[in-house]
Amino acid sequence: MPEVNEYGQPVGELLEPAWSPRPRPEPVTLEGRYVVVEPLTTDHAADLLAALCGPEDRPLWTYRPTEPPADAGEMTALIARTLATPDLLTFALVPRGGGPAGLASYTRIDPATGQVEVAGVLYARSLQRTRAATEAIHLLMRHAFDELGYRRFEWKCDSLNEPSRRAADRLGFRYEGRFRHHMVTKGRNRDTDWYSVTDAEWPAVRARHERWLDPDNFDSEGRQLSSLRGGGGTGAS
Repeated sequence: MPEVNEYGQPVGELLEPAWSPRPRPEPVTLEGRYVVVEPLTTDHAADLLAALCGPEDRPLWTYRPTEPPADAGEMTALIARTLATPDLLTFALVPRGGGPAGLASYTRIDPATGQVEVAGVLYARSLQRTRAATEAIHLLMRHAFDELGYRRFEWKCDSLNEPSRRAADRLGFRYEGRFRHHMVTKGRNRDTDWYSVTDAEWPAVRARHERWLDPDNFDSEGRQLSSLRGGGGTGAS
């Protein structure tokens, strides 16, 4: 039951210790067992072009606001625009032993209330359904919650982007609802599905991530022994 104030009105729980604004995320390198999450620079352009922009990669860009760059110059320009966008802190995802193979950003950063969104997540086909892909989001969540002390971590996606919806569920985000006619993307309507993890939920979500990412959770052929959703299974799900 919610607390009631002296006027008989229900009020939200009092934060203990007393809440104070959190630090704003800064460019930082986050090192994991399978992936390194590092600040995006234009030096990543050639590798990202090769990983994300082949003819067979066009479906990766369906739900993004731009088409894939056609050459290194266009990729460099896209990265430059991304780096110049206010309220956007973007990272390159670099699997151990390989080159940059994906992108992810912090956005909707609100230090006053301790909330941040991960956005613009883009995995090369080589990165999809891998331990590195899961660990990249885990590292961004862990940095926000454990190092910066944020209270809320958001995930949003086009309501028609079923792989992104499944990923949010698999990673432990809770569905909060659909914002209808939320955006216009490439001239088309976009309804947006909202998900979040709160600081109260994070310890259990973090433990699930860590159990799944443990090398002992995979057999000699790299197949998972227990899925991130719980129970047994095969494949990186």
